[in-house]
Amino acid sequence: MDLNIRRAEEADSDDLTAISFASKGHWNYPEEYFDIWNKELTITPDYIRQNGVFLAEAEGVSVGYASIVEVKDDIRINQVVIPRGFWLEHLFVKPEFIGRRIGMQLITFLKRWCGGEGIERLHIFSDPHARGFYEKVGARYIGEVPSSVAGRTVPFYVLQI
Repeated sequence: MDLNIRRAEEADSDDLTAISFASKGHWNYPEEYFDIWNKELTITPDYIRQNGVFLAEAEGVSVGYASIVEVKDDIRINQVVIPRGFWLEHLFVKPEFIGRRIGMQLITFLKRWCGGEGIERLHIFSDPHARGFYEKVGARYIGEVPSSVAGRTVPFYVLQI
């Protein structure tokens, strides 16, 4: 698939939000999870302005996106410490395009971009369903951490650039 990856623009925010919810919805999570995730899955123009957000398009259609954020100081949220550094906060692909190597192409793009920015590693809190993907792209599994959903954990990875 011929893919164009570009820096997202503020006007892309609704499209990116729709991709977030559709991709997460692909895994049939309970509706109450989406109430918890609403804020983190909603991509605002401010979010796009303040972070590295990249949109993947195929034949003019948005098919996925990824975002990198910088955490400037360690943050403690309950029993989880989010270490300072750069994070792959989102990598979502529209469900009908999953399995077409779009995620892999986004990772390849992000590695090049990070290298150019002097970023040596990305931290990742992965959806449990994406565990195999992150291992396939070479991310190192660190362990499980509590999720924003009570009683649930998510895998924590580090991807060396």
